[in-house]
Amino acid sequence: MTNALQAAADLAHRPGGGILVTTTEVLPGRRIVEVVGLVRGNTIRARHLGHDILAGLKGLLGGEISEYTKLMAESREQALDRLRAEAAARGADAIVGVRFTTSMLMQGSAELLAYGTAVRLAPADDP
Repeated sequence: MTNALQAAADLAHRPGGGILVTTTEVLPGRRIVEVVGLVRGNTIRARHLGHDILAGLKGLLGGEISEYTKLMAESREQALDRLRAEAAARGADAIVGVRFTTSMLMQGSAELLAYGTAVRLAPADDP
């Protein structure tokens, strides 16, 4: 694992690193005791002229456009970091129902938005 990948995977050292993030509405073994509210994180990114030229060439030849793949991956991680940071600032333990959406703002730039419901958790009651 590369150092950059290892650092990205080390949630304890990221904003809101202790916050659980899930696309589901429930967490097995936990129960929601308080809904903190809607939290979101976004980023707006613009393409780079040099990358556009390389992407155009790859488009002609076929194959993955790795420059754009990297740009989107970085955007997703930045949006998630901001999402976690907002939830942590509001005292949440987790974010449930997480979704992503994108929108084009102008030619060559787009917003990536991550949003969900920040909650406080307790251990699930044993039956």
